[in-house]
Amino acid sequence: MMKTNRLSLVVVLITLLSSACGTQEEKSKDNQGSNHPAASVEDKRYKISWTMHQNEPVPENAEMIKYIEDKFNVDLEIWNIENNNYEALLDLRLAQGEIPDLFRIRKPQDLLKYQAQDVLAEIPEDVLNKYAPNIINTIKTNASGYLDYGKIGGEYYGIPVVSPTNIYRIPVVYRQDWLDHLGLKVPQTLSEFENVMYAFTNKDPDGNGKKDTYGLSSEGLNVVFGAFGQIVFAEQLYFGEKDDHLVIGALEPEMKEALRYLQKWYKDGIIDPEFITGENKGGYKHLSHAFINGRIGMTSMGNYYHWIQAGDYKIINEHGEEVPVEAAFNSLELSIKNPNAKIVFGQPFTGPEGKRGSKAYAKLMNFTAIGADAAKEPGKMEIILQILDYISANPNQDEFMTLKYGVYGEHWKSVGESTDDIIILPPFDEMVNYTNLIGSNIGMTVPSKPLGRREQWASTLNLDKNGIYNVMEVSTPSLIKNSSELIKIKNKAYISIITGDMSLDYFDTFVKEFMAAGGDQVLKEANDWFHNKIKN
Repeated sequence: MMKTNRLSLVVVLITLLSSACGTQEEKSKDNQGSNHPAASVEDKRYKISWTMHQNEPVPENAEMIKYIEDKFNVDLEIWNIENNNYEALLDLRLAQGEIPDLFRIRKPQDLLKYQAQDVLAEIPEDVLNKYAPNIINTIKTNASGYLDYGKIGGEYYGIPVVSPTNIYRIPVVYRQDWLDHLGLKVPQTLSEFENVMYAFTNKDPDGNGKKDTYGLSSEGLNVVFGAFGQIVFAEQLYFGEKDDHLVIGALEPEMKEALRYLQKWYKDGIIDPEFITGENKGGYKHLSHAFINGRIGMTSMGNYYHWIQAGDYKIINEHGEEVPVEAAFNSLELSIKNPNAKIVFGQPFTGPEGKRGSKAYAKLMNFTAIGADAAKEPGKMEIILQILDYISANPNQDEFMTLKYGVYGEHWKSVGESTDDIIILPPFDEMVNYTNLIGSNIGMTVPSKPLGRREQWASTLNLDKNGIYNVMEVSTPSLIKNSSELIKIKNKAYISIITGDMSLDYFDTFVKEFMAAGGDQVLKEANDWFHNKIKN
């Protein structure tokens, strides 16, 4: 990024922030270089409601919102919807007849649901290509095939948001200091894992003279299931591919053998009896309090960046010097709780047939759509797509960084050659989620290649190997209708068998009950979708 370009950009921003209008010549230049709108309706100022991922409310007077409004001659109304309660709050407003113009669909399986409710607009393919060319080209280049996931009945209703970093599976984490204390190594097989879990429970790994530790809890269970080739516990039904068709992992016969281990472990006190309520006890949802508090010695919770330890890799400080990264999230909380605690990453251990894997977050994260009412106003869909393209995939690197982090020199500055080498300036460096507070980064994620220092570190951990993905990344009518009840049936059966409330033989009864409750239709529609996808 050229220093002169940054200076010029700041001057341009100051001008734009003080005036909504420019000369016709300036507008013409902007349109050629920065995807500035050529509105369908001359001189019309649109009011656009906008939903986005946010952890803090965006103020009405946010600086970068004002910048976008002035540049595109629009009024933006950001819907401040808490991310952790997004669907419930969004659905409440939809029930009251309000439909956002820029419509974020947080869960990919909800695209069909909202389309069926007639709250989404069909986005003509030629309009999408013309007014969001940079987004479309980036998806085609780095996530080939994902564009069609946004189609229903052959027409686009959603633009797929494909994660650039979900190539990395969820890590498998152990207490290194516990292993060292007991003279054990990171397990590579199910048998070795079993030995470690029993030792973590029975041999006082923390050396406090008390029997107050367990091997694993809820998040570790999926790694056990992964040793048999499937994933069971997730927010949605987890589908795998087997013999050229889709299966629901929780129904596969090998899961009965996995449950045999878990039932025995629970009876022997190896699994935390609080596993039913999960490892997180409130607050940030990716924190494993059971692990942080020294209750368990193994987990597979959160993502790789939730487990960064101090010094895992180098970052650039405000003086342009390479310095060790600080601990974050789970690792930070663990170090505060116990400064002598250490963690180590392990590969998912292999099962009896050599299978291994931990859960991986879907590469298709969510969809960005256009609300049905926006399509009724001539020119409005086009300008929404232009704004989205300008914010999310701007080929001008200076402008892209400004739209993501704010004004250069005011909110942030570069301290290295890479776009990853930046620092946030005071007082914003002390503000949690400052980008929400200034109204930047309001677009969608596009699947660029992960080249940052953090991702280079993640690659050294082999987290891009042995991930088990949900093959069914979208929804079908029967999934919308039946998935909630089927997940309840599945979870109840698995917990009952693990805790010994039901015998292992109940697994076969559970499968029959699951299929009778709509599972058969779910599987049929899933395989129809899967085979149609292969065909096309």
